[in-house]
Amino acid sequence: MRIKKFIALFIVLSSINVAQAQDKKFRVQTIAFYNFENLFDTINNANVNDEEYTPTGTQNWTAEKYKKKLANLSRVLNEIGTSDQQKESPVIIGGAEIENRGVLEDLVKQPLLINKDYGIVHYDSPDKRGIDVALLYQKKHFKPTSSINIPLIIYDQTDKTKRIYTRDQLLVTGLLDGEEMHFIVNHWPSRSGGEQKSSPNREAAGRLNRKIIDSLYNINPNAKIITMGDLNDGPYNKSVKVELGAKAKKEETKERGMYNPMEEMSNKGIGTLAYRDAWDLFDQMILSEPLIRKDYSSYRFWKAGVYNKPFLTQTTGQYKGYPLRNSNGQVGFSDHFPVYLYLIKEVK
Repeated sequence: MRIKKFIALFIVLSSINVAQAQDKKFRVQTIAFYNFENLFDTINNANVNDEEYTPTGTQNWTAEKYKKKLANLSRVLNEIGTSDQQKESPVIIGGAEIENRGVLEDLVKQPLLINKDYGIVHYDSPDKRGIDVALLYQKKHFKPTSSINIPLIIYDQTDKTKRIYTRDQLLVTGLLDGEEMHFIVNHWPSRSGGEQKSSPNREAAGRLNRKIIDSLYNINPNAKIITMGDLNDGPYNKSVKVELGAKAKKEETKERGMYNPMEEMSNKGIGTLAYRDAWDLFDQMILSEPLIRKDYSSYRFWKAGVYNKPFLTQTTGQYKGYPLRNSNGQVGFSDHFPVYLYLIKEVK
């Protein structure tokens, strides 16, 4: 029998003492983000650079490999954030490195996911590789009311007439169990050419993200916003700290501000991807100030995490401990670990 979403949680929150918590019941919902790492079908699209992921391409991307990739991803999406306190799969999933809507339709029809009835919000981005961001949502819990893909217009640093085509930022507004929420899904420009040289591109992405957030705050100063994605920068970089203005501590987050729970994790050495044995936390979930208020009569942030279970981790060889990605012809999961957060509210 399905476990009901009204879960009695005897939890001690920083803002609620033990005696109070034992008398309260909370509804818990999981919000997640995952970089799917090259979720391509096997069809060669002449309009994008997807030749690598075809049966005759360098990845020898056959139907069998594609099916294995879908099965692997569906296992992860089914289990992100599950724990003693939360038995259900995420109600909202932001995704990146997605070739088209078709691969998402194949994904949500996987046996582990089909009964969850995920809806899809997806737009094609102008990215030269043809990869996009998207939002999946459980239809019984979230009702989209509007969505828009907002382009990031940036130009080559050495040739100001040459546009760099990258991923749009996806804004989806809707009702989560009847409560208005805004989700922004991101995949900011890569570090191709070096971190310092490419930093202005991500700083521009941070400014665009802040502009979207401010527009939502202008409409409603109490707007509940979660911006998430693979930012290709850590919580400490200028794009996040300065341009987006994310704060590491709740007490530093003022009205119309943004709180980044991932910065504390990053400071502890927790990461979502590794490069040359150094971990970084590029995959982030950042919240608007109304989500960290202490009134639990509506949805508030509880805690965040990196989903880095052993089955997602390379167990042998040079890259032992890294996320288990495709290698040596074998289909893995992703070169990133997914991230998640819990929203909770008191129920009577």
